[in-house]
Amino acid sequence: MSVFNGLNINASGLALERLKLDTISTNIANVNTSKTENSEAYHKKSVSFSENLKKATTENQATSYGVKITGIREDPAVKEIFDPTNPNADANGYVEQSNVNTADEMVEMIQALRTYEANASALESNKSMLKKALEISKD
Repeated sequence: MSVFNGLNINASGLALERLKLDTISTNIANVNTSKTENSEAYHKKSVSFSENLKKATTENQATSYGVKITGIREDPAVKEIFDPTNPNADANGYVEQSNVNTADEMVEMIQALRTYEANASALESNKSMLKKALEISKD
């Protein structure tokens, strides 16, 4: 295990939270995007991730190297509103709307911001420890 593993773990966490914030901002920007003649209504997107494990030389042991992004998934749920005057309404008068809930997105954004801040703080602590280790080795 390298002394820089902590920095790599923090960097992977920061990259994940940045992608989450980008995805959340896209969701919020498209909250009012409804179905049109040429396109479907916007569907909420979310980031999926997992722990980045590397096998160790011994059996049944693995070392964590942070997180890895496994993809961005789309919520297939459909939200329809009754608006028979809309030109994109179906035969029953319903129009498909974006399934993004702004309040939920704001909660997820605050959580992602707090996690990003925690990762940044841990990164600074890790850097400080490495600097102290270098100072000790100078003496």
